[in-house]
Amino acid sequence: MTISIPKKVLGVTGAAALLLALAGCGTAPEGDTSGAPEAVDDFLPCLISDEGGWNDKSFNQSAKEGMDRAAEELDVTPLEMESTSANDYAGNLETAVSEGCTFIVSVGFKLSADTITSALANPEIDYAIIDDWADNTGAKDDDGNDIGDQVTDAPNIKPLMFDTVQAAYLGGYAAAAWSAQSGVNKVGTVGGIPIPPVTIFMDGFIDGVAKYNEDKGAAVATLGWDVAAQNGSFTGGFEANDTAKQAMQGVLDQGADVLLPVGGPIYQSASAAIADGGSDAVILGVDSDLAVADPSVADQVLVSILKRIDSAVYEATLEAASGDFDVTPYVGTLENEGVGLSGFGAFESQLPAGLTDEIAALRDAIIAGDLEVTSPSSP
Repeated sequence: MTISIPKKVLGVTGAAALLLALAGCGTAPEGDTSGAPEAVDDFLPCLISDEGGWNDKSFNQSAKEGMDRAAEELDVTPLEMESTSANDYAGNLETAVSEGCTFIVSVGFKLSADTITSALANPEIDYAIIDDWADNTGAKDDDGNDIGDQVTDAPNIKPLMFDTVQAAYLGGYAAAAWSAQSGVNKVGTVGGIPIPPVTIFMDGFIDGVAKYNEDKGAAVATLGWDVAAQNGSFTGGFEANDTAKQAMQGVLDQGADVLLPVGGPIYQSASAAIADGGSDAVILGVDSDLAVADPSVADQVLVSILKRIDSAVYEATLEAASGDFDVTPYVGTLENEGVGLSGFGAFESQLPAGLTDEIAALRDAIIAGDLEVTSPSSP
């Protein structure tokens, strides 16, 4: 377990970069930053990572950036605990309570059970959790597996959820357009593990490709994920290792020239597989603007599918600091700018003519309800 207590916002560049949205796609609301808000007495915000750690270039790092920005505006020093394994979760939560934390954010569904236990034992503390409803005692499927009911098991937990399928749909459309222009006509995706926060990206990506094919009379093939069967290619975890690289290579070997790796650091395995194979393939980032978060892969990143965890954590922290915490679940969408696309960076000038306008029109249609984009994993 590593505990860091920063006094200034770290990673401002990464957070600011997410403000660079694709024309018409926008960004998440930043709140009123015209004056520094005041926190209630003894307010202490705390953040606990999952085992991916703060430097995952993805959701843990994004959550930290949101917490740091809020803490700087509030002029408070957050307690931020980096988990190195699942065994750290309960202990980190216990430390947060013992250190006097009044608002605790758990980063990811893996902390769900321990967060619920902590919240039930400490009803005076406000909690938030990313990518989970904290509803582990909810409904069961036919096999007796817990599938939840979207009602939190503790009344002091605020779920921070994201309907990422909407943004991933736009990313899939862009990927198909790129591959069609290259003449390859094959794109693919590989996930970390088959859980809703991962498969929701894959669903939207594949459906976005299908939309491009429908609109253009094209035949861009998809590899790595079957939306109807809800199964596909996974690395078995979120580590950038040889297993992940082999999974990426498996999709590339089938001819894909666009690859969506969904699972934090596993983008590194995708990047390595492309480089080692001498391929011209490009990748799509997830959660954060990968080209900015990790400049070493910027020349491979076509675009990133943004999940604005930073803004959700920022807003929730300010709300808790006001003393008027609202546990109503937050769901990030294209409409509230909680999800979206980054810019295309160095690839902007190489895009098919009219692509950004087409994507902007799709975004508007989704927001207006004229185009329904859903996933079995949609919140």
